[in-house]
Amino acid sequence: MSRWTHDHGPYAVWAPRPTRLRLSVGDDIVEMRRGDGDWWVPTEPVPDPWEGGLDYGYLIDDSEVPRPDPRSLRQPDGVHGRSRTYDPNSEENLIGLDRSWRGRQLAGSIVYELHIGTFTPEGTLDSAIERLGHVHSIGVDFVEVMPVNAFNGTWNWGYDGVDWFAVHEAYGGPAAYQRFVNACHENGLGVVQDVVYNHLGPSGNYLPLFGPYLKGGRNTWGDLVNLDGEGSAEVRRFILDNVHMWFADYDVDALRLDAVHALSDSSPVHVLEEMAIETAALSAHLQRPLTLIAESDLNETRLVTPREGGGYGLDAQWSDDFHHALHVALTGETTGYYADFAPLSALAKVCEKGFFHDGTWSSFRGRYHGRPVDTAHMPTWRLVVCSQDHDQVGNRARGDRLSDPSPGHFDDDQLACAALLTLCGPFTPMLFMGEEWAASTPFQFFTSHPEPKLAKATAEGRLKEFERMGWDPTEVPDPQDPATFERSKLDWSELSRGRHARLLSTYRHLVHLRNQLPELTDPAFSAMTATADEDTGVFTLRRGDLVLAVNFGSTVAQLPETGELLFTTPTEATVADDGLTLPSHAGVLLRRS
Repeated sequence: MSRWTHDHGPYAVWAPRPTRLRLSVGDDIVEMRRGDGDWWVPTEPVPDPWEGGLDYGYLIDDSEVPRPDPRSLRQPDGVHGRSRTYDPNSEENLIGLDRSWRGRQLAGSIVYELHIGTFTPEGTLDSAIERLGHVHSIGVDFVEVMPVNAFNGTWNWGYDGVDWFAVHEAYGGPAAYQRFVNACHENGLGVVQDVVYNHLGPSGNYLPLFGPYLKGGRNTWGDLVNLDGEGSAEVRRFILDNVHMWFADYDVDALRLDAVHALSDSSPVHVLEEMAIETAALSAHLQRPLTLIAESDLNETRLVTPREGGGYGLDAQWSDDFHHALHVALTGETTGYYADFAPLSALAKVCEKGFFHDGTWSSFRGRYHGRPVDTAHMPTWRLVVCSQDHDQVGNRARGDRLSDPSPGHFDDDQLACAALLTLCGPFTPMLFMGEEWAASTPFQFFTSHPEPKLAKATAEGRLKEFERMGWDPTEVPDPQDPATFERSKLDWSELSRGRHARLLSTYRHLVHLRNQLPELTDPAFSAMTATADEDTGVFTLRRGDLVLAVNFGSTVAQLPETGELLFTTPTEATVADDGLTLPSHAGVLLRRS
C-alpha cells in the first residue's frame, strides 16, 4: 500500500458491496467495520503495514478465501493470492536510489519501446538494467515500458493486468522496478510507463466483489470500467491515485495511456481531463515535467489540445496513420486497414496534415473517420509515430518484423529508409526494441493463461482477428505455446554481426543528426512541405534547407536537388551540379546549397 493512495488508515478498503468484511493479516483475522463512504477499517489494532513484508487479504461476507487488496503493491503468490505490504518510500527501499533526477520534456525527444519479458533472455527488470547502456548509446531520450502490473500467469504482453498498483512478480516486483527507473535516470533516460485503464484482465479480477468498478457493456477487450455510473467517484479516484503512484512513488516521467478511445465516460469532466489537471498540479509540486501520452484510434486532437483551448490537456497521442502510410509505401501491403493508404500521397498528407483520416472515408471502418489537425497551432511533436511497435509487429500473423530474414522481406536500404523517415520526419519518433539492429527475432502474441478454457478462447479469438485481415490462419502461432514466448526474445549476440551492426550504425548516425540539426525538431507544420510522385515512387520532405528524399520506386530517379549530402542509405545516392541521382529503395538527407 502506498501513502499516496488514500488517507483512510492502514488496511482500509473501499467496499460498498459486502455486508461483512474481515482482514486476514499474517496469522490473524480481524473484523472490520464500515465507515464513511463505504470505506472499511479494522476494529482493533493491526500490525504496521509500513514495516513491509506482511501478507494480508480480505474475507468477503462469509467466504474463508482471502482476496487481494484492490490497491495491492505486491502479489508474491500471483493475482489469486494474498497481497504483501510494501512501502516504496521507506528508507530501506530508497537505499541506493538517486531521486535528484529533474525530468525530461517529450518535445524534441525520441522514445524506445520495450517489453521486459522479452528484452533480455532472463526477462526481468534487473537484467534489463544491464542493457540500458546500449539504449543510451543510440541517443534516445525515453524508455517506454509495456505494462508491468500484475497479471495471471508468467508471461504476457501485459494488457491482461488485474492488479493495477502491483508490479508483476516474475519481473522482479516493485523493488526491482524502482531500481530499473533509477538506472534509466542514471543513464539519462526518462521512463514512460504503459498503463491500462480501459479494461481488466480475464483472470484474477476481484474488484467487482468489493464495489462497482465495472458497468454494463463491453469494449474490444472486456467489461467497461465504471467511470460515470453509481459509485464512479471512487473508481475514478482509484485510477487517479494510480497515476499519482507511478509519478510520485516510482519517479516515472510519463504514462502511455492504453486505448483511451475505449474509456466510456459521459461525465461533465472526462477522466482524461481530470487526469491532466492532477498531473499538472503534481508536476508543479515535484518540480519536474510529467507527461501523459494517449493511444487513441479516434484521430481527434481534442485529447492533446490544452484545456484553455477547450481540450483535455494531454501532452501527446500516438498516430497510427504515419505507420500505415509508411508501411504501405515500403511493403505494398494493402489488406485490411492498410487499404486506404495505397497512394504514396497518403504519406505526404500525413506529414503535412498530421492525420490521413481527418474526416475522410475509412473503408476498413465503413464510415467517415477523424478530424483535421489545427496545423496552425498544434506542434508536430504531439504526435508519436513509429515504423514498428508491439502492436504493428505482434498483431501480424507471424509477428514478423520489417527485418524478418525470410525471403521477400526488407533489404538494408529499405530498413534504412524506414529509419530515415521516422527519425527525421516531423513527429516524435518511437523505436521498438531490436529495430535499431534489424533484429531477426519475431515479436509474437504470447500468453500463459493457466485456465484451459481461457487459453482456448484466446487462441480462437486471434484466428478470427486474422481472418478479417485476410492473413493465412495456419501461420498464426499458438499464443499459449512457451516456444512462442521464447521465440520473441531478442538475440543480443546479433549486434556486432553483418547487417545488424551496419543498421545499428545507421540508427546512431540518424539520431545524431536529429540531435544536431534544429530543422529536424522544428515543431511547426508550416516549416515543411511534402510531395509524392505516384509515377516514379519518389517522396520528398523539405524542412527548411534540409531535403529528405526516398525512392520507393523500382527504377533510378533524378531530382533537381543539390547540396551537402548528410546521410545516404547503403546503396548510395550521388549529388552533382545538375541534381541528385537516387537509386531504387534508397534515401537521402541533404542540405540544399
